Amino acid sequence: MTRLIVAAGGGGDAVAAAMVDTALNRDAEPAVVLTYAWDRLLIDPVPGPRGPANFTGLKAITPSVYAVPGDARPIAPAGSTLPRLAAELPHTFALIDPHAGVHGITQQLQDLIEHLAPDTIDLLDVGGDILAKGDEPTLRSPLGDALTLAACCQLSVPVRLLIAGPGLDGELPAEQLHERLGPKLLSLTAEHTEPVSSVLEWHPSEATAMLAATARGTRGLCEVRDAGLSVPLTDEGPALHQADLDDALSRNELARAVLSTTSLEEAEQHSREICGYSEIDYERNKAMWLGNQDERELDPGAVFRELDQFEEEARGRGITHTTFRRLTEALGYSGSQRTQLRELLISNRPEQYQAPLWHISEGV
Repeated sequence: MTRLIVAAGGGGDAVAAAMVDTALNRDAEPAVVLTYAWDRLLIDPVPGPRGPANFTGLKAITPSVYAVPGDARPIAPAGSTLPRLAAELPHTFALIDPHAGVHGITQQLQDLIEHLAPDTIDLLDVGGDILAKGDEPTLRSPLGDALTLAACCQLSVPVRLLIAGPGLDGELPAEQLHERLGPKLLSLTAEHTEPVSSVLEWHPSEATAMLAATARGTRGLCEVRDAGLSVPLTDEGPALHQADLDDALSRNELARAVLSTTSLEEAEQHSREICGYSEIDYERNKAMWLGNQDERELDPGAVFRELDQFEEEARGRGITHTTFRRLTEALGYSGSQRTQLRELLISNRPEQYQAPLWHISEGV
């Protein structure tokens, strides 16, 4: 039995796909995961998603679709988590190339489906922002989801839309999603996170980290991103729902607008018109700002003084947990220092590490 999972929005959805695949098909062969190479600026200093031309060592599956094996490498200055993901997990990770717009993604999907003849095709989104209308003020990264949704809706074969961890991406609150979700299929458990345990130690995805944490029983209020958004960690966190694909397209104005696009630039312009921004513009501006910043020396004494102050303020906001991405940016360090900072904190205060999140201390 061959299964295809389309990771709707990026690298975090690809990691979640491995968890969902374990939950739904424990004893079957690992699924093929079609995913973007779009790791944001913590990993990739180049704004926007990467295409095949940005890698060496890819393997052609079809004329339009390439697998990213463990020995593939992004071409500098680009960065990508996909080769390491492929090296650590048994799944085949195939690359979505969005540079020819939805037309190109649809062709890639059609080629892959013809080649694989999969028994099932799932479109997976962590958090549920794929169910947005497009004008919600809390949306931050709707473009990737809109492109994959639009492409999947043009296929002549059935596609199941799966939503894992409603609200965990910090974009649409879980209560706003309830009426848009279909039946609950299952709740992920700690057992389902085991295959990706090593990945969660280094992968930067915040939504998938919270998905795994809630599956392991963590509850509270988690602060994420550079903006410090707070995301509730509840019993609904590890839930996996099925939603209606056609309803999602009819609701998602951006997805409908990009249906006939033939370039990523064209899709970006639709995002600016409908959502008021392009997330790649945000990445461009942030990359320029980061390029003008000097990297701070990671001094342990300063780190723990600043951490104590951050935690005191976070407790005042009712925060119980945070991500290492949030800590890295809140303490003023660069994305390249995230791993070093994480290792420093865990080695000195292991009791606060509730994998893969950081638990805010209770204070004195």
